[in-house]
Formats: sequence, structure tokens, C-alpha cells
Amino acid sequence: MAVPKQKKSKSKSRSRRAQYLKMKIPSFSDCTNCGTPRPSHTVCPVCGFYKNKIVVNYSE
Repeated sequence: MAVPKQKKSKSKSRSRRAQYLKMKIPSFSDCTNCGTPRPSHTVCPVCGFYKNKIVVNYSE
């Protein structure tokens, strides 16, 4: 069984964990139909449009 030869120091493990906080926030783009901001490559949560087509009908 593989085990580490020496203990990892606190600074090594903490500096590795510090990189997790640097993840990117998803970018937002405006909906082509209603103009509300939405995440890229997703259906608009307000009007249901995606790529200039109605995908989800929220009016029902």
C-alpha cells in the first residue's frame, strides 16, 4: 500500500487549498429575446428562449 514517506507541512497543504478559491465565476450574456442576463449556453429562465427558439413555455 502506498503511504507518504513524510508528513506534508501545513503551508504545503494550505497553499494547495488556496487555489480552489480562484475558480472562475460563470460569465453572463444577455438574452436575445428579452434582454435579461443569463449564464452562457443555457435556456433563459425568464422567457424560455435558447438560440432564438422557444424551448420552455413558461406561460402555461
